[in-house]
Amino acid sequence: MQLPLFSCGLWAFLAVQATATALTYKIGANEEACFYSATQHKDEKIAFYFAVQSGGSFDINYKVTGPNGKPIMEGEKERQGDFVFTAKDVGEYKFCFNNEMSTYTEKFVDFEISVENEARVSLPAKPGASPEQTSSLEESLFKISGQLSTITRNQKYFRTRENRNFSTVRSTESRIINFSLIQIALIVCMGALQVFIVRFFFQGARKGYV
Repeated sequence: MQLPLFSCGLWAFLAVQATATALTYKIGANEEACFYSATQHKDEKIAFYFAVQSGGSFDINYKVTGPNGKPIMEGEKERQGDFVFTAKDVGEYKFCFNNEMSTYTEKFVDFEISVENEARVSLPAKPGASPEQTSSLEESLFKISGQLSTITRNQKYFRTRENRNFSTVRSTESRIINFSLIQIALIVCMGALQVFIVRFFFQGARKGYV
């Protein structure tokens, strides 16, 4: 079945706006992992998002380096970040995560690198449609695209909060169980000590009576 011209144009309009990479990566202890994304033109927008889903204190070191080797942004012990910057140089940008702070804890990091071209793609006009209608449709599509991006970021944020809250619940549950076991052991020890002391007193009184 052949798609209408308008549907094909809409798909092309949405498809060429951005190229993105969304991954979940496990970073081992004392490990540094780097990922790369290339730009084809100057002044392209690069969106960089990451969130630590599990491991340790949910923090990680990160660093973004440009094609010329100069650092663009960096941070230490960050739980998540959401940044957008303009690529001034054409070339390969490096995004690194560093877990050298942890001696034995591995961490799972969700991240997304998106390269967006600011140039807009013109939709093929339907026969008889005015340029104003086409322009209005383009603006509506850009708004929908922005709203979908916002929804995606919110979903990732709530997922991160859910994972962290679940980890806190598991940690609290483990502490409660350990505390209960210690309390039971102390009660048993106190009972055994009381029995020993009572028997000692009675044995001493019996010897004195004899």
